[in-house]
Amino acid sequence: MSIRHSTRLLTACVALIATATLLLPAGAQGQWTVPRTAHGHPDLQGNWSNATITPIERPRGQAAVLTAEEVAQREGRADAIVTALAQPSDPDRGAPEAGSDIGAYNYVYIDGGSRVAIVNGEPRSSLITNPPDGRRPALTPEGEKRRNEVRDFMAGFSQYDNPENRPLEERCIMSFGSNGGPPMLPNYFYNNNYTIVQTADYVMIMTEMVHDTRIIRLGTPDPLPAHIRPWLGDSWGRWQGDTLVVETTNIHPEQNLAGYPPAAFKPSENIKVTERFTRADEHTINYEFTVDDPSMLSGPFSGELPFKALDGLVYEYACHEGNYALANVLMGARAQEREGVSNQPDTR
Repeated sequence: MSIRHSTRLLTACVALIATATLLLPAGAQGQWTVPRTAHGHPDLQGNWSNATITPIERPRGQAAVLTAEEVAQREGRADAIVTALAQPSDPDRGAPEAGSDIGAYNYVYIDGGSRVAIVNGEPRSSLITNPPDGRRPALTPEGEKRRNEVRDFMAGFSQYDNPENRPLEERCIMSFGSNGGPPMLPNYFYNNNYTIVQTADYVMIMTEMVHDTRIIRLGTPDPLPAHIRPWLGDSWGRWQGDTLVVETTNIHPEQNLAGYPPAAFKPSENIKVTERFTRADEHTINYEFTVDDPSMLSGPFSGELPFKALDGLVYEYACHEGNYALANVLMGARAQEREGVSNQPDTR
């Protein structure tokens, strides 16, 4: 076959392929389409992680969107820390000095994230996007009063006096920080993983840390009475186009929310958290949240972050299994008291 005839044949084949491609459905051209359940809703099911090095609040003076150089610097520093602290321990090391910090997990067991959160193609400097400065709003006068009352009350106890003085996560009641939500935020330590399961009437979100599980009912809300305030609150969801919108009220007054220090903010009976889950691509759910507590906060605040598909399994946390910490710290405090060592109240 001559070169001229070969060229004509090749040109005709390319044209035929291009025409056939234009006639194919969008999904057949390689363009990603939202997967759907048997009920026609966007499929959010699977294992996901919200681990990131992006902080909840924006450092003062920082722009909302990071430059490429800033991203490289932050992620490079995170990678270096992981590399340095995940080195094998020296098997010939001596015993730690008596009374010193004996340490904790090696970084082999820690996964607090090593990448900046990217939303809509923008590398973010904070998870909070509103107020515009990326910081949580101040407390109202009522909020300050309630905070001070909590601090004054707790000042009458040692932090080791009884189980109720210990953190919720140490007592295996709730996840670290606001990991279980709402809002569901990274704990910057480990186990930032979730499993989502859907039916026509419910969405279940299991948080790996402490094995918390949220049950979100779909449909017209039938809210709990105001005085019933369970852990994780009372959540109701609805589909708004391809976005799952979840509104949560009746949140437990002792629940830690949105990264606030435990003694700095306790949700009031008027708090409402609104969340939005939207599939952005095959590997990403865009997660948005708004916290509104007019009794405690001078204004609402909002944020967003990506949940990335997790290529792995989520295992049971089994917090209470082998949980010796709570009993041991209390027994240690009692032993110190018998020896005449005073456990002064923690007034921080």
